[in-house]
Amino acid sequence: MNTTRASTILILLVVGLIAIFLLSLSLGSVSIPVEQIVTILFGGSAEKASWATIVLKFRLPKAITAALAGAALAVSGLQMQTLFRNPLAGPFVLGISSGASLGVALVVLAAGVAGGNSLLAGVSLTGDVSLAVASIAGSTLVLLLVMAVARRVQSTMTLLILGLMFGYATSALVSILLYFSLAERIQAYISWTFGNFSGVTWSQLWVFGPVVVAGLIGSHLLVKPLNALLLGDTYARSMGLNVRLARLGVIGASASLAGVVTAFCGPIGFLGIAVPHLCRSLFNTSDHRLLLPAVTLMGGILALAADLLAQLPGSQLTLPLNAVTALLGAPVVTWVILRQRNLRESFAG
Repeated sequence: MNTTRASTILILLVVGLIAIFLLSLSLGSVSIPVEQIVTILFGGSAEKASWATIVLKFRLPKAITAALAGAALAVSGLQMQTLFRNPLAGPFVLGISSGASLGVALVVLAAGVAGGNSLLAGVSLTGDVSLAVASIAGSTLVLLLVMAVARRVQSTMTLLILGLMFGYATSALVSILLYFSLAERIQAYISWTFGNFSGVTWSQLWVFGPVVVAGLIGSHLLVKPLNALLLGDTYARSMGLNVRLARLGVIGASASLAGVVTAFCGPIGFLGIAVPHLCRSLFNTSDHRLLLPAVTLMGGILALAADLLAQLPGSQLTLPLNAVTALLGAPVVTWVILRQRNLRESFAG
């Protein structure tokens, strides 16, 4: 791809990310002028004191969370699609999301099992640290299982199938908990599955942010192994790549990104599948030197856009975030697939 054109697109993505970030701070149930947003962010005094409170206490942590979560899911999805050479692979293909969901289900639903005790009855859903801890524990458990299997299994396709089996098994356990739980606890769990960026507070963001940034940096350090894996394990070995070590690195980085996002924001779908396809089409390349920064930016843009649409600016209503990401992501994936003569062409240089 022409270097000038690629640089121009990346610059436009940076500008787009800044613009949608400011817009997400400006729009909501209370509209705040963009110039006032800039003034508040640079430490100035707003025309109304309430505006500063709204921006700094509520909208800014949510916008930062959305941008980081979108970038994390997009990068995770790109790595999974490259590793498994499967255009429909997503960040949760290894059962990481299901493991996180099981951890949350144990916390939220265990207190509501019919005839059970109320030890966890006081657990709050929104912004509760216990949910993040439970989700991280569940996703980490599945990640460790997958990593242990990956050390023994040579075939990437076998690893994919085993990951799906882990997901089915944990989903089955969640279904059993749902069946025996009380209605209000089921409703709380279902609300968590809708996905939400606003539940992350400043104190939680100091944990969420560094973990995501570290995962993104680690992923960008895997550019060369990812490019080598595009043409298969045999070619990668011929170039001197330690395929097993590279595969463990990709799985670790991808699963960590997906796991921490699920822990703090709930299982958010479609971004991890749609964004890599959109960027491949936009740049007409599979070179990860371009794709990784591109999906990082595009993921943040689409996550912020989805959150903005879910908030229905000017209204008190809020749509389920997962419904909005599906409405945004499904047409993108469909369009990319239909315009390709062969689905596998998206992985050709």
